Formats: sequence, structure tokens, C-alpha cells
Amino acid sequence: MAMNPLELADHGPVIPVIVLQRVEDAVPLARALLDGGVRVLEVTLRTPAALDCMRAIARALPEAIVGAGTIRSVADAEAAKDAGCRFGVSPGYDSDIGHACRNMGLPLLPGVATASEVMAANADGYDFLKFFPATAAGGIPMLKGLHGPFADVSFCPTGGITPETAPQFLALPNVKVCGGSWLTPQDAVDAQDWARITRLAREASALRR
Repeated sequence: MAMNPLELADHGPVIPVIVLQRVEDAVPLARALLDGGVRVLEVTLRTPAALDCMRAIARALPEAIVGAGTIRSVADAEAAKDAGCRFGVSPGYDSDIGHACRNMGLPLLPGVATASEVMAANADGYDFLKFFPATAAGGIPMLKGLHGPFADVSFCPTGGITPETAPQFLALPNVKVCGGSWLTPQDAVDAQDWARITRLAREASALRR
């Protein structure tokens, strides 16, 4: 049975947004995040290696909850599901993707940046949404503004969030979890500095709502 996307927020305050260039980095990186207490891993579909990376992590580390980010088409969603992903994340909202994910049992965290997009996602039954790109789209003031008409909607703000601003986002009543690329800096991945990534994951896990 597919999980409710809101369950993603039960595993910690930050979901790492991961860009992987090399398949050989996938499992060590995921293990480093798990060691730091981070179980929910969003691997973005931004590189040719992404699907193979998702497949490798899902196979080697069943305790990790692997999801696919940057889902931009129904084909992306199908490929992610086939690779063993347990959820999907899209940068914007598209009704075809929303319906397809529901039909295939892939929990979706759809991206929105405006009130109209919130309404479109709501109309298709989605009430836990990715607010993206969070900082560029208005950040905390925008989320406060959306809370009035959409008090029943929860958000995962992603994009431009830092360890310093994450607690401010997490303090909002309509924010359940936030997405962050700072847990897996590219220079640390390139250097295979897994200890640094574990430390960053541990610090992110300690953030409190």
C-alpha cells in the first residue's frame, strides 16, 4: 500500500535534495545520510546517472526511503517507480502527472509557487505540496500569506533554504518539513567526504519544528 506523502515528514525535518553524477557515489552517499539520521532521500532526475543511482540505493539500502525529484512527465514518474522509488517530487504541478502517480501508487509531492497552483493541486486531491523555488517565490512571507486561504494545506519549502533559515521556515504552522541541497554539497560528493555529509545530516536531523 502506498504511503501518505505526509508520512515523509515523520522521518525528520529536512529532506535532502541530491544531485548525483556517478553511480558509484550513490550507495556511500545514501549510507552517510542514513548514518546522520536522514532516511528520506530525494534523488533528482537531473543527471544521466540518476535512475541507476536510485536503483542502486533502493536495492542496497532498503531502510532508506528513496524518492525521485524533478519529475516533469508521466514517463519520469513511471521510470522512477520502476527504479524502486517510494515517492516522487515535481518542480511544478501538472494534472496528468498527478493522476498518473495516483494510478500507479506513487505518492507525489507536487511543486507549487502560486495560489492558483495550490488550487489546481488541491482539486486533484493533493494537500501536501512542495513550495518551490521557496526563497525566490516569496519565502516566509509568501507561506504566511498562503496560510490564510489554505489553512488545510501543508508545505515542504525547497529552493534557496540554508541551515540558518531552515528553522525559520520550520517554525511556520503550514510547514511540515523542508528540502535542502546543503546536506550533500557537490565538493563533498566529488571528494567522497562521507564523514562531512554524515555530520551535515546529523545537524539537519537536530533541527526542530
